[in-house]
Amino acid sequence: MSEPWSCLPSPLADDVADGWASVFPEGVPDWLQEDASISAATIAQAMARSPFLRQTLERHPEQVRTLLESRLLNEPTTPEYLQARWNEYLVDVEDEPGLHAALRRFRREAQFRIIWRDLMRWADLPETIAATSAFAEVCIQGALDWLYKSACEQFGTPWGKDPVTGVEAPQSLIVIGMGKLGGRELNVSSDIDLIFAFPGKGETRGGSRSLDNQQFFIRLGQRLIQALDQITADGFVFRVDMRLRPYGQSGALALSFAALETYYQDQGRDWERYAMVKARVVAGDQKAGQVLMESLRPFVYRRYIDFSAFESLRSMKAMISREVRRQGLENNIKLGSGGIREIEFVVQAFQLIRGGRDRELQQRELLIILKELEALELLPSQVVNELRDAYVFLRDLEHALQGMEDKQTQLLPEDELSQARVALIMGFDDWQSCQQALIQHREKVATHFANIITTEEDEEGAQTSLDEGWFELWLAEADEVSDTQWLEQNGYEDPSGSLSLLGSLRDGRTVQTMQTQGRKRLNQFMPVLLEALTEVDNPSETLSRVLQLVEAILRRTAYMVLLLENPGARTQLVKLCSESPWIARQLAETPLLLDELLNAESLYSPPARDELQDDLRQQMLRISYDDLENQMESLRHFKKAHTLRVAASELKGTLPLMKVSDYLTWIAEVVLDHVVDVAFANLVVRHGHPGRADDVPGETDFAVIGYGKLGGIELGYTSDLDLVFVHNADPGLATDGDKPIDNAVFYTRLGQRIVHILNAQTPSGQLYEVDMRLRPSGNSGLLVSTLQAFEKYQCNDAWTWEHQALARARGVAGCRETLAAFESVRHNILCQSREKDKLRQDVVEMREKMRASLGTPESQRKETFHIKHDAGGIVDMEFMVQYLMLAWSEDHPELTQWSDNIRQMEELGRAGVLPVEDAEKLREAYIALRSSIHRRALQNLNSQVAGDAFTEERRYIQSVWKKIMEV
Repeated sequence: MSEPWSCLPSPLADDVADGWASVFPEGVPDWLQEDASISAATIAQAMARSPFLRQTLERHPEQVRTLLESRLLNEPTTPEYLQARWNEYLVDVEDEPGLHAALRRFRREAQFRIIWRDLMRWADLPETIAATSAFAEVCIQGALDWLYKSACEQFGTPWGKDPVTGVEAPQSLIVIGMGKLGGRELNVSSDIDLIFAFPGKGETRGGSRSLDNQQFFIRLGQRLIQALDQITADGFVFRVDMRLRPYGQSGALALSFAALETYYQDQGRDWERYAMVKARVVAGDQKAGQVLMESLRPFVYRRYIDFSAFESLRSMKAMISREVRRQGLENNIKLGSGGIREIEFVVQAFQLIRGGRDRELQQRELLIILKELEALELLPSQVVNELRDAYVFLRDLEHALQGMEDKQTQLLPEDELSQARVALIMGFDDWQSCQQALIQHREKVATHFANIITTEEDEEGAQTSLDEGWFELWLAEADEVSDTQWLEQNGYEDPSGSLSLLGSLRDGRTVQTMQTQGRKRLNQFMPVLLEALTEVDNPSETLSRVLQLVEAILRRTAYMVLLLENPGARTQLVKLCSESPWIARQLAETPLLLDELLNAESLYSPPARDELQDDLRQQMLRISYDDLENQMESLRHFKKAHTLRVAASELKGTLPLMKVSDYLTWIAEVVLDHVVDVAFANLVVRHGHPGRADDVPGETDFAVIGYGKLGGIELGYTSDLDLVFVHNADPGLATDGDKPIDNAVFYTRLGQRIVHILNAQTPSGQLYEVDMRLRPSGNSGLLVSTLQAFEKYQCNDAWTWEHQALARARGVAGCRETLAAFESVRHNILCQSREKDKLRQDVVEMREKMRASLGTPESQRKETFHIKHDAGGIVDMEFMVQYLMLAWSEDHPELTQWSDNIRQMEELGRAGVLPVEDAEKLREAYIALRSSIHRRALQNLNSQVAGDAFTEERRYIQSVWKKIMEV
């Protein structure tokens, strides 16, 4: 008699044979074969397809036996069955740990049934996704019911106006499922995106102490997340993602209906419309939830055909393409080209554009919407059929990838054993056949995806014909004399040098060893680039700069395709590299920045602070806070991309100096805000929230103070960040987690983690260089001090120069209450009474020390002027302003309201401390000198200029210095 695995292909037969004895040391038990559809051969098939099924049979046979007693595997998994099974598990739950354990054992049973039926192809795709979604709903509702009752016993029952009846009544938490859960299309191993809501204001009744409704539901929501997401000895139930809620990670965990409606009406973004298409109430009071969903419907679906959505959809399409290139996702069947997300995008694009008028499109399930698109004649039958077939194939393949190990993944396997498993599950004889079918589906999807939303670049069509001379030049088909003449005729100022550079590139080892496809793309790209360079005044110099980028992308020729297919991006590249070697170097170091050149309008219109914050939130939405490596890489790209936009705008003249510094400072502030959130969240997971006197976890009680250029809103392109960290919590209390630590230790580790995220070198470089030497006691002081200790130090121990530095300090990130408290401390310190002669002497002595160590040596001053440090330079003006601030703030407290030199000068003039004429002239001189530094930075030049530069400004600054500082 043949072995059960004899019909399996190699290497699966060997794999099952190796594991059979450990799973069934005494042979296949009778109870497992009581299901007429299960035989030893069937079991071998299941084991071959899924190590998860094998491990469950081996480690939890009794639970599998119970599963079969409740319903045979050849019967479908229905919502009613799942609810009945949960009710049986619930009988033995007596406390919260018991609830956690029951949910996790229930998950193991349900996953075994769902994955078995799917991978054995006993269930089709609609059954699998419906069963998985129903299982999630049963778990969420089951956990919520138990925890709500427990919370009411502890805090009382929340009361408020019922949104259905309008009368006072008990309220419950409404859980909104987003994404695939909302669409009843959940994967067999998926996280769940949730939003928590509650009807309205009120407080609890009947408890030992009343709680505000929002606080009650936030605490209930936290416990619900733990019940589902926390990893215990029994595993977990679902990974829970709450970042789709209003304001993302920084938003309240639960919001009232009114707050949600106001947010989406006033601040809802296009991507949030896209996300809300699938939103559905999955747990809690369904009737109240429907009232909420109806109130949000106008945000999602416009009453007219929404042609304005095309622009945002183009942006989303570009974002998808950028993400694929950035993360190398071509092997990902969800996110890569022709993947699941592109099908979802096609369908939801029609929903957003036409859903307001064609209510048939206001449904959630993708396969249903595809039928409606065909019925409404919005898509041809052939396109619908091809998208439907591809979707079913890709989702089946997704479940095959995930069901093997019960892991969330969409990456195609690279090892032979996993590839054989996937081929078997998908019904193919071998992996190559499976791959070929996959390629065919993905090509069709990619074609339809590209056709649905056409970008302006797509519409520009094929490249214009090039003069053959450029091809002959690049391919070295003519002699050197002819090539030199050709370059000279076309405006190259150093034709011989350019020809030499091209020869070095063409004959270099990297080009010589390129694959055929890559070499073909390079030979297409270089002639086009060489012609494009004729549009600038310095083509030879620009070529030397652009070739840094070309060398960087020789192994990533998709970027060449991007520049070939987008003449606008190519034009911007040449123009920017012509004007700035600094920009050329940034592009060469991070070729992904080429994406920013695709849209000239946005390239030269950098976003304001709120838009920056929203852009960063969207980029980080799908990156877990504990995925620090991805967080750091994405932050670095975000910073570089937006800094490029600022530099481009400055070169074009659309941003004056003051605005350039504003934008660069905003970028840093937005990044710092996010870094604080990430670092804080990481530590809270490990140690819990820091203890507070009011016992309510909320704000971080932590603040980042910016000094120097950051504090003065004067950041440049290469500026470091002078930071000081303070917190306003009780250092004697401890955190509330499983591994508690003192608050003081928590905030020290928080500061260390923030510095690490900012300072660390990654493949994308360093985010910011951080200087912490301005903290109390400098390098010998604590990394993070309490606000009280900071104030005490400033009052009793700080040097005059430290008060000068405080004049340029301001809160830039962290807890709003702590930032406000710091501002009060700063104001009080600056307004202290000071003896003016002693103050002047201290400031002058410090200035002389700085000039001696950092300024131009006396022997070189006729030839060189250091814009910052020499007499008549920027630091002279800064010291004068700081002296006047410290000397006169006691009499004019309004002087402390600003931290930047320009507005401090203006305020000194308004207060009469500085003659208005002097304030105006100093302001003009300050802007002139700083503008020069900015321009020179874009040319990779330092702050030293010719000795006869800025003669009038320097003479005037020195004359004012004598009046004020040499009395």
